[in-house]
Amino acid sequence: MVRPYGRHMARSFLPTRPGRGPFAPDFWRSPLRGPRFTSVLGVVLLAGVTLVFVTGLLSYAAYNPGLAPVNDKTPGKGILGFYLFPWPTDPPWLYRLTQGVHVTLGLVLVPVLLAKLWSVVPRLFTLPPARSLTHALERISLLLLVGGALFEFTTGILNIQLDYVFPGSFYPLHFYGAWVFFGAFLAHVALKAPVAFRNLRRMREGTGERPDGLVAPRPGPPTVSRRGALGLVGGGSLLLFATSAGRSFDGPLRATAVLTPHGGPEPGGGPAGFQINKTAAYAGIRAAETTEEAWRLTVTGPAGTVRLSRAGLLGMPLHSAALPIACVEGWSTSDQWWRGVRLRDLAALAGHDDPVDVYVESLQRHGAFRRGALRANQVADPRSLLALYVNGEELTADHGYPARIIVPAAPGVLNTKWVARLTFGDL
Repeated sequence: MVRPYGRHMARSFLPTRPGRGPFAPDFWRSPLRGPRFTSVLGVVLLAGVTLVFVTGLLSYAAYNPGLAPVNDKTPGKGILGFYLFPWPTDPPWLYRLTQGVHVTLGLVLVPVLLAKLWSVVPRLFTLPPARSLTHALERISLLLLVGGALFEFTTGILNIQLDYVFPGSFYPLHFYGAWVFFGAFLAHVALKAPVAFRNLRRMREGTGERPDGLVAPRPGPPTVSRRGALGLVGGGSLLLFATSAGRSFDGPLRATAVLTPHGGPEPGGGPAGFQINKTAAYAGIRAAETTEEAWRLTVTGPAGTVRLSRAGLLGMPLHSAALPIACVEGWSTSDQWWRGVRLRDLAALAGHDDPVDVYVESLQRHGAFRRGALRANQVADPRSLLALYVNGEELTADHGYPARIIVPAAPGVLNTKWVARLTFGDL
């Protein structure tokens, strides 16, 4: 018996409704998603993230963590410190370049990263969770990659903004997070790079796009083309570059760095009108302890201990060097003219015929880098000074009066201000 055509049959001819949850294929309806769009973003991230990671490792090496415990903020790193090497002093702008690239490129990649995460979010909700061992490895690498990327970029941006709202010290969190993220990144690249380059080749050849779980089965109406979306991502990156890169320069360009604490006009004018990180007041330096009568530099080595006033230092041979200052937060200054006593001359005064490592202590009462160590090659460089003057004038309190360290290519925190003691010898 043939059943009459009725309402229950008519329903099968009506359009099906999109899925109501993220695990339903019809839930993700953007027509922009697809292997080509994702592949373009992935290739950009492949080059950009690799460069950010390498410059981050160079920044860590610049702190000379293998030299002395005082420099090592990640003492449990084990084999993760396999690449460490004595940080050079040439070229003198090396750290300014590597850390400027690290921070600026990290900011520029934020729109690309967010677009890439958006483009692949349907894959986080595919069922079954694992169809094969390879698929399971891909899913695990994807979860670690997404979590690690969000963690690394978030902590890095917070450090740039001087907002330390995360628990613990920035240095170990960012260091170990970088290794987790990059390990997942390498695994993901090994699994997906061939597919990405194949998709780009198809794009050049003009062949069709193959569904791979990203193409929406029931796409909604487009509001922008994929080329327009890529242009929007690129425009966002250019905007971040324009509003952050200026802090790596002096003069008018610094005023364009509106998204960073060390952007805007230089602090004051005159010989001392260049960027600082911490003021004397912030470091707890009291004016009474830096007067000519009160302050003495203690120099210790095999010859014993020598205490020098500022006048005593001025009686030694003085030398000049044009050197920049560069900070882990990505900002830097152009060359400033420093004048003072060479560190290697102070090492000789302490009884060392050849330059050796030195342990530097500041009058500063709090902060992770009120003490630091420099390698023998840094002490030996003729441009490495215990500076007493900058740009022809005495140091100001905020620039480290009565004396500060200045070493070519060293991170700013190792150019210790308000120096109180130098201990030369094995550390």
